[in-house]
Amino acid sequence: MLRAAIEVFNRQGYDGTSIADVARELGVTKSAVYHHVPSKEHILAHAVDEALDALGSALDEVDALDADAGARLRHAVRRSVEVLLEHLPAVTLLLRVRGNIGVEQRALERRREIDHRLARMVSAAAEEGAIRADLDPLLVSRLLFGMVNSLVEWARPDHDADHDVDTLADHLTAIAFEGLQS
Repeated sequence: MLRAAIEVFNRQGYDGTSIADVARELGVTKSAVYHHVPSKEHILAHAVDEALDALGSALDEVDALDADAGARLRHAVRRSVEVLLEHLPAVTLLLRVRGNIGVEQRALERRREIDHRLARMVSAAAEEGAIRADLDPLLVSRLLFGMVNSLVEWARPDHDADHDVDTLADHLTAIAFEGLQS
């Protein structure tokens, strides 16, 4: 049910989707949907939590690495690409929430916490000398992860063998840390 609801939310927008739309997508009645979930907001909460929990777990994994700050930041970017592509529908939905209801506000707060966590990683890498120290860490974090997040607009690794998860993660990480110079 969650997969179908996420698909409909992404296609029609959360506000433009009703439980009847989700039921129609599933080929069941509205009452059948309500038998399993109390509300549309409940479904949204599970969907955005999927994306946020996966990213949070990936960052916990990065924090636990026995590596210097630069290597941890690079791994955080790579893992973010992997999480985004492994949870593409849920991340797409997360990136579209605007804070109109409590569930969305809580999701945006969690996103801000992740932004600050990533900014601290950028700051640590800059202090270590692994990356430039003359740029604002929060700005660098937002630009790096904005590049990662842009993948939701075009990446379809399940349909494009040339752009599988590993290739996209490798290329995005290389561009982020080595640039485009030959």
